[in-house]
Amino acid sequence: MADTLLSERQQIVLRLVVQEYIQTALPVSSKTITAEYPVGVSSATIRNEMAALEDQGYLMQPHTSAGRVPTELGYRYFVEKLMEKADLPLEEQRMISHQFHQSRLELDQWLRLSAAVLARTSHNASLVTAPKSERCYLKHVELISLRDNLVLLILVLQGGTLKQQILELDNPVDQDELGPIAQQLTGLWAGLNAPEIAATTTALTGLAATVSEVAVDTMRRIDARRSSDIYHDGLLNSLTQPEFRNREGVQQVIRALEERQLVEQLVGEALQHGGVQIIIGGEGKWEELSEVGIVLARYGIDDTVAGAMGVLGPVRMAYGRAVSVVRYMSHLMSDLISDLYGYKNQ
Repeated sequence: MADTLLSERQQIVLRLVVQEYIQTALPVSSKTITAEYPVGVSSATIRNEMAALEDQGYLMQPHTSAGRVPTELGYRYFVEKLMEKADLPLEEQRMISHQFHQSRLELDQWLRLSAAVLARTSHNASLVTAPKSERCYLKHVELISLRDNLVLLILVLQGGTLKQQILELDNPVDQDELGPIAQQLTGLWAGLNAPEIAATTTALTGLAATVSEVAVDTMRRIDARRSSDIYHDGLLNSLTQPEFRNREGVQQVIRALEERQLVEQLVGEALQHGGVQIIIGGEGKWEELSEVGIVLARYGIDDTVAGAMGVLGPVRMAYGRAVSVVRYMSHLMSDLISDLYGYKNQ
């Protein structure tokens, strides 16, 4: 349906109705268009074009005497064919980049900041999932003597994740002995995943063999987790929109942010297709999102580690602004993740 051929004038009218409705949340009349925009034709001509667009399913009339509002099909035609592809202004890019460079070099801090920036810059709710790879990879091993025969094992994974476990040994081992063992295992395992580390264990004995069992078990449990942590911000931004004064609209936004199964489905769309994905009113897939517009993008390192981020609001969302924000933030986070994992992002 979005491929229906519209005349140049119909495209102009549809674009103006969508833009005006996004700004005002009020039905748009032909008089409003002729008064606000230099269209060069009469109100009667615009009214005829609006009626034609209604017949084709791009506009609807909420009340007999009211103006028109876009349908989901109208929004889809707008975002695919009429919306200007603008980048986030350079001043805002510099401000956001400065915020990230001032923050601590921690993934959790970046994710929380990403959610806050997306919400503030788009004036909508935001959703960010932590980057996850199909397998985790080891970066470093530390062994620290505590007391008597207790040793603290620290596994540092790529991406900065730390896993700690206390080992109770049969005999005390001092720090002078632990240091070389940790160095040996780091040299042997750096950059390897759980199956690859498991393949090295037959040649290990004593404490090194014990550490290998713990490391493999820990990393396999991490790999088995189906979902990653979810960060969101700006819920109040969405709840102040006039569309969400009803209870159902509010519930839909909260569901899209907090129901893990639904979040995973949405994130799967972004991870599978790449680029910026725009979901309008559920797209026929999610009835529970009939009143919600979503802009999502994948970020991370191709085929290695990836997450998704985006903004959620009413179907009457300023999609051009949302796309520019999400696109910029996904590129910024991809660069940060590449540095964190020691990759050069292409």
